[in-house]
Amino acid sequence: MSRAVGEPVSSLLVPWLLLCSWVYPGSTELRAPPDKIGLSTVQSSGGLVGVSNGQTLVFEESSWLIINIIKLIWQYGFQPLRLHMWVEDIFDKFMRIYRYQSHDYAFSSVENLLHSLGGDDFLGILNQTLLETLQKAGFSEKFLDEMVAPINRVNYGQGTDLNGFVGAVSLASTDSGLWAVEGGNKLICSGLLQASKSNLISGSVMSIEEKTRTKQTGNPTKMYEIVYQSGSGTHSDFYDIVMVATPLNQKMSNITFLNFDPPIEEFHQYYKHIVTTLIKGKLNSTAFSSRALDKFDLHTVLVTGNSDLFINSIGIVSSVKDNNDPQPSTDGAYVWKTFSQKTLTKEQILKLFLSYEHTVKQQWLAYPHYKPPEKSPPIILHDRLYYLNGIERAASAMEMSAIAAHNAALLAYHRWNGHMHMIDQEDLYEKLKTEL
Repeated sequence: MSRAVGEPVSSLLVPWLLLCSWVYPGSTELRAPPDKIGLSTVQSSGGLVGVSNGQTLVFEESSWLIINIIKLIWQYGFQPLRLHMWVEDIFDKFMRIYRYQSHDYAFSSVENLLHSLGGDDFLGILNQTLLETLQKAGFSEKFLDEMVAPINRVNYGQGTDLNGFVGAVSLASTDSGLWAVEGGNKLICSGLLQASKSNLISGSVMSIEEKTRTKQTGNPTKMYEIVYQSGSGTHSDFYDIVMVATPLNQKMSNITFLNFDPPIEEFHQYYKHIVTTLIKGKLNSTAFSSRALDKFDLHTVLVTGNSDLFINSIGIVSSVKDNNDPQPSTDGAYVWKTFSQKTLTKEQILKLFLSYEHTVKQQWLAYPHYKPPEKSPPIILHDRLYYLNGIERAASAMEMSAIAAHNAALLAYHRWNGHMHMIDQEDLYEKLKTEL
């Protein structure tokens, strides 16, 4: 699963991943398109990871696998293995969605979809924090703070207070086999659009309203009028079915739903403000440990849950054009990337770097702020009006969006054709096993 530019490094500990540039190896929806449209993939290039509490490294990887295993067992016992098994159990169940969708089954709500995969257990972890879930499973506070929270901070900007389901999605990033599309994952979207021969209209949607239109047959029918701004002009078109694929709040989309009864509500979901900063410079290793730079060989530093450090993570940027290890400039400077809640000040950058040449920053509303219990918005906003982004309340990732889009397409098709037996079916897992 995926989110923005990241650098996975290890299957043993905690790879560098902000879910959108590198993709979880089990991502079926995103694995197939690159092959079909002639794109190449790039595997994770590696690099060592450390975890800092702001004063010292509480854990750091070795290039020797056996040393890593000894370190993990010495510090945390068999909790890393138990956590891996917990995540695997969740994803074994989650992978059922691909079989359901291959048989064209659809779900009318996010909760129904999750329940079909993991029953009450999935809805349970959706409605309690990851901290509560893993504490009940017997994981220690030290392990949660030093191993689990750092992964969530880089992936979702939170510690262990997010819901248990998105926590499992986040922790799946520690698996091996992470990959990216050569040239950037954005090529999946542009490639699929080109392959589908769809008519793309570039514009900002202003309003949606249901109106009665008379077709060529002379029969009146209900259609949706979409009014949008394109260039300097305002335009409108009519559609039988509409899919809304943007978060419905005023900060991220400004769509007005006119004359709907009952009104279509705006979903007041807070999205996390994240600042991505690219910095070319020589790292100040003493910001994370007492070790001098010439003995500091980590490519990524994650941050513990209880740290007051002003960044969520920092790591060397790798190219998505090849899988070679990043090379420093002649003076030893790399391009590093940080994620933070606020824009870094010059003083903060100088605390992180001995010297730097230039910086580039990008502020964005990256993903929802998770605060269980979660209540997902409806998929069906109106008769033939569908909403994809409600699935982000469960977990925000490229793969989740792809699954939501596939589900909405199936749902719209079945409702249009009256195939109600293909929607919200119970016990699908057992039913499909019987059909084999």
